[in-house]
Amino acid sequence: MNLFNKIIGLLLIGIVSLNSKAQDINFSQFYEMPLLRNPALAGIIEGNSDIRVTAAYRNQWQSVTIPFRTMALNAELRTVFGEDNDNFFTTGLMVTNDQAGDSKLKKTQVLPALNYLRQIGGYERSSFLGAAIMGGPVQQNFDPSKLYFDDQYVNGSYSATNPTVETFNNTNFTYWDLSAGISYKSEFATDIHYYLGVGVYHIIQPKITFMKQNDLKLNRKYILNFGLTTPTSDLDEFTLYGDFFNQGGNNLFQGGFLFSHDFEQGDIDLDERKSITGGVFYRWNDALIPVVKLKLNQIAIGVSYDINVSKLTVASKSMGGLEVTISYKNILNIRNRDLQATRCPSWGGHMPKVF
Repeated sequence: MNLFNKIIGLLLIGIVSLNSKAQDINFSQFYEMPLLRNPALAGIIEGNSDIRVTAAYRNQWQSVTIPFRTMALNAELRTVFGEDNDNFFTTGLMVTNDQAGDSKLKKTQVLPALNYLRQIGGYERSSFLGAAIMGGPVQQNFDPSKLYFDDQYVNGSYSATNPTVETFNNTNFTYWDLSAGISYKSEFATDIHYYLGVGVYHIIQPKITFMKQNDLKLNRKYILNFGLTTPTSDLDEFTLYGDFFNQGGNNLFQGGFLFSHDFEQGDIDLDERKSITGGVFYRWNDALIPVVKLKLNQIAIGVSYDINVSKLTVASKSMGGLEVTISYKNILNIRNRDLQATRCPSWGGHMPKVF
């Protein structure tokens, strides 16, 4: 890549960053970050765990330009209440930090969430209906000293010390965001569980521009989620996930499957099992994503890599991004688990594993 093309590329990245038209943060292992999929998926934790904490790190486009790095922390605390222990409140927290491109455009979100799950339809079917809300502050900033401008070229030579007429009065701002969703979870048979979810992000359409004269607002994002899990043997399980997003006239579909194998057989609690999982996901017109995950009791580690299949393939050489997740689950015994274990005999006293 010659100097001229490189500069043009840097300018394009800078322009995109300044206009804040970048997509919402998204992870290839999206099933590990339920609050980024739908607030109504908070607290749907396999086994008897009351708490789940997941950290994620993503490094993208290193083969093309300065890497885009994204970190996230997803935390959920589930409590059960009611005389029949058939209602759940989940308090959640989604924290993300994203740094994109040469301008070092940074975006930090701190989004608390609340999800209410209620059992409906009696114990025979054990269906749950959930409603959730999530909102909080989002802060964005960038470093203008990292941008290149044409008037900084003198006699064909560039220098960062050359003056430019481009000035920025505001390189840092904060706005408030709000999202909501609903979900429905049920079963086709004793061992085949599924869920459906719908929701909307950026309900209040906050203004997201560094330039006060511009009236650029964040488009609402409408979402559909689904998932299904079924055992294929005493030690093996198949899980299917999918999401569909629509935002500002743009559509995105991501989906795929996981196949899990337990190392131990017998009546072992889900929270104490050791297993290995592999699968493949696809983000439409963007990436093919192989995944591997190792679970050791309460700790699970997942690794994925994006194989780029978009129009950027020539520049990226099909290299998209590495992603690593670490999850921890545990039982806090906030309420009497012996009581909860009687509420749903068909699930052995815990929420269905698909969730």
